[in-house]
Amino acid sequence: MTYLFIGRDKPFKEEKLKSLKVKFLTKELEQFNLDTLYAKEITPKLLQEKLLCLPVKTPKRIVIIKRAEELKQDVKDFIIKFAVSPYLHAFLVLDIDNREKAQDFINCLLKYSEVYQCREIRDLTAFDLAEEINSRRPEAALRGLNYLLERGQKPELILGALRHACLKDNSISNRETKNKLKLLLNCDLEIKTGRLTPSFALEKLIISLSWVGE
Repeated sequence: MTYLFIGRDKPFKEEKLKSLKVKFLTKELEQFNLDTLYAKEITPKLLQEKLLCLPVKTPKRIVIIKRAEELKQDVKDFIIKFAVSPYLHAFLVLDIDNREKAQDFINCLLKYSEVYQCREIRDLTAFDLAEEINSRRPEAALRGLNYLLERGQKPELILGALRHACLKDNSISNRETKNKLKLLLNCDLEIKTGRLTPSFALEKLIISLSWVGE
């Protein structure tokens, strides 16, 4: 069986992969029955070897290909043949970030695959995080944060944008503004002093900001 995980929403895809692991693998033997490969490193021979490996004390094994939109054509051709006639003991998961780049490849696989399409996050900025926070949607804000960090957005720029949005928000009371600014300052200190990693400090901040005033 072939699964297509399409889109840039990493938490969504991790949740779907987790459900496959729970259903078909045991945690104790996961290291023997799960392979994660990266598209640029794969040859047809390597992929065939991984798929032909028999599972250890489980009915199935899972092979994951990250950034599958970057696969070479000979590997794509092999995968299409596998999708049409899969091995009974193996699942192949194609993790595709850029749908546009892989659209022709996806079209060849749709008929033979189970597809999970992420909600697309397009042209997201740090200011969009503030809107999600103000709407009390921390999960959406956390997904957006993950998207920005993965694409190289600097934590200090994200923090600055959240501070700017807080100061511009006329819909909240002075007390709420002060509480939010206190949280922003504390996050800045946690990052600068190294008490927390930037990503964890920002995640903590987003959750805290989402419930100010409740």
